Amino acid sequence: MKQNHLPVNLNLNVRGLETSATLRINEISNRLVSEGKRVYKFGLGQSPFPVPETVVEALRQNAHQKDYLPVKGLYKLRQAVADFNFRHQGIVTDPEDVLIGPGSKELIFLLQLVYYGDLLIPTPSWVSYSPQARIIGRHVDWIPASPDNNWRMSPELLDMECRDDPDRPRIVILNYPSNPTGNTYPVERLKLLAQVARKYKVILISDEIYGMIHHNGQHVSIARYYPEGTIISSGLSKWCGAGGWRLGTFSFPPNLRWLLNAMATAASETFTSTSAPIQYAAITAFEGNPEIDQYLSDSRRILKAIARYMKEILENAHVSVPHPDGGFYLFPDFNHYREKLKQKGILTSREMCSVILGETGVAMLPGSDFGLSSGTLVSRIAYVDFNGAEALHAAAGEWAGKKLNGAFIQAYCPRIAEGTRVLIDWLKEL
Repeated sequence: MKQNHLPVNLNLNVRGLETSATLRINEISNRLVSEGKRVYKFGLGQSPFPVPETVVEALRQNAHQKDYLPVKGLYKLRQAVADFNFRHQGIVTDPEDVLIGPGSKELIFLLQLVYYGDLLIPTPSWVSYSPQARIIGRHVDWIPASPDNNWRMSPELLDMECRDDPDRPRIVILNYPSNPTGNTYPVERLKLLAQVARKYKVILISDEIYGMIHHNGQHVSIARYYPEGTIISSGLSKWCGAGGWRLGTFSFPPNLRWLLNAMATAASETFTSTSAPIQYAAITAFEGNPEIDQYLSDSRRILKAIARYMKEILENAHVSVPHPDGGFYLFPDFNHYREKLKQKGILTSREMCSVILGETGVAMLPGSDFGLSSGTLVSRIAYVDFNGAEALHAAAGEWAGKKLNGAFIQAYCPRIAEGTRVLIDWLKEL
C-alpha cells in the first residue's frame, strides 16, 4: 500500500537550525565512548562536581511535593534568592521581583519572546543566545571583540552600535565569567558599560551563572552600577553542580516588574511552573551553609589550578590562551599552527576540532560556534572531564591548605592531564 507523506512545513525561523553545539558535542562524545574509543570530554560545559549533600538531602525530603507551584516560583525560594543577592553582591531585591524557571536558558528565551527588541551580544558569546533570537525572529547585532581586549565587550563599540538609532529597544546580554573565554570584567569596564546601557535605556541581562565560581571568589555584578535596567540571571547548574535539575532565576529591578509579569504570563501558557521538589531543595542551596561555603571554596581552588595547569602547557606549545578568571573554560588560539594545519587541509575551526577529535579523542568546540568567523583557529575547552567528588575530597583532605599543583591534577584529574598531553603531542607532530 502506498504511503502518503505529510509535507514538511517547518517554521522558517527553525528550518536549518542544528542541535545546540554543546549538546551535540556531548552526544558525539558519548557515542564514541560507547564504541570503545578513548575520548577526552572537553566539549560540554557541565560541572564535574556533585550537588552538595545538604541540597541533595533537601531534595530527598521534598520528593513528595507534587502540587503545581506559583508560576513565578515558590515564595520562600524567591526570598532565598533575594537574600542571596544581598549577601553576595549587596543588591537589594524584593522577592516579588524574582522569577523562577526551568533553567536560566529558558528564562533568557522567554524574555526575548516577550520583550520586543534587538539582541546585542559580544563576539564571542554562548552558543544559544543567537539561535534563541533567530527562533523568535529577533535581529541580532554582534559587537566585535578581540584577543587584544580579552574578548570582552567594548563600551565604545556598544555606544557606536546604539547611537545611530538611540531610541530603538534593545537587549544586551553580558555573560561573565564568560562562556566561552573564562574572562570576567574589571570594575572600571563594568562602570563604563553601565553608563552606555543607561544612556540608551537598554535592558541588560547580566548572565552570572558562573559568578559564584569566579576563581578568587571576587565576582562583581554590573547591577551595582546599572540597577534600574539590569536583570541578574543565575541558577543552580554551574556553582551547585545541578545542571540536570533545571532551575534558573531572574532577579529584576522593581521598575521592570511589568516585564517579569509578562514573562510569567507567557510561562503560565508554556511550562506552567518549575518542578516542585527541586524548588524546595533549591531553598537550601540559596540560603547557604558552611558545607556549601567549603564546597565553593574547594571548587574554586580546583578549577583555578586546572586552568593554570592547562594554560601553561598550551602556551609553552605556542597556543595563546586568554587569562581565565572563573568558570571552567579556556579559549585557545591555534593561529601559530595555521600553515601546518593548512598543509593538512584544515582551514576552519570546525575542521580543526573535527580532525583533532577523530585523531586524538580530544573533544572541543570550534570558535565559529560562538560567533567567530570560521577561519579564526580558536576552540573552546571545557576542563570538566574529571571526578569532581574525588577531587573535592582530596582538596579538603590531604591537600587542605596547600597550593594545588600539577601533581594534584595528575592524581585527581588524570583525564585533564592526559587529554592536554595528547593535544600537545598532536600539535608537535604536525
